[in-house]
Amino acid sequence: MKKVFPLVSERHKPARLVEQIKGEVKKYLKRERNKSLPDDHDYWGFNCRLGQESGSAKVCHEKEIGKSLDHALAEGWEAVYLEILVEPRKRRSK
Repeated sequence: MKKVFPLVSERHKPARLVEQIKGEVKKYLKRERNKSLPDDHDYWGFNCRLGQESGSAKVCHEKEIGKSLDHALAEGWEAVYLEILVEPRKRRSK
């Protein structure tokens, strides 16, 4: 998923828009995790980037997306670029 989410709207308050984005991200992650894995892999990994634009987006963990969106709201950003790329991964042996 590569998408630019607006944080400014005439119809909705910015806090409500952030909650909608969080819900959409949560549904996307759940949908991707439920897909069948290739035989030699153990889980789905997510490569996430978040920023004001695609060029300035920084890498973040999928658990930090909510906090990063709250930070963007507090900073007064007009839009948020969110990129989530899915790849199958194997667990490392101990």
